[in-house]
Amino acid sequence: MSNPVIEAMKTRRSCRKFKADPVPRELVEQIAEAGLWAASGMGKQAVKIVVVADKTLRDRLAEQNRRIGGWPEGFDPFYGAPVVLAVVADKEAFTAVYDGSLVMGNLMLAAHSLGVDSIWIHRAKEEFESEEGKALLKSLGIEGDWEGIGHCALGYAAEPLHAGAPRKPGRIVWA
Repeated sequence: MSNPVIEAMKTRRSCRKFKADPVPRELVEQIAEAGLWAASGMGKQAVKIVVVADKTLRDRLAEQNRRIGGWPEGFDPFYGAPVVLAVVADKEAFTAVYDGSLVMGNLMLAAHSLGVDSIWIHRAKEEFESEEGKALLKSLGIEGDWEGIGHCALGYAAEPLHAGAPRKPGRIVWA
């Protein structure tokens, strides 16, 4: 018997080349909402998702990420994805990184289940610790001390995604 959730976990792949085609707002809303349903330490729900669909802001975020990553000018660390969901977690929550990581997993699985491709892009921590990143959050009404967990880049694959690698044996240990 096949389970659709487990099947999505087994078939989701990271996309490293997106088409410029927009992702319909209704799908982005569903994906973002799925992120909010991730488990959180003590039920604190101390994670926010910043939906970056505006191209100017998306490109500004990509440029900051590129500089942090040390890539040459013109490189797009979001691989052309038209939408980026930036996940930030309240630093006051001692489970912030774990909670934000669970949100990221939900976002990617929800996207896959809706026919939208995704990839987790790092360097959000460095972005939102910078003055530029803090100012961006403040401009969006997000006050306090937030840690960037990751970016979930969303879009449609410009080329077929690679098949998953076989799972390494010996990674489940029964006691």
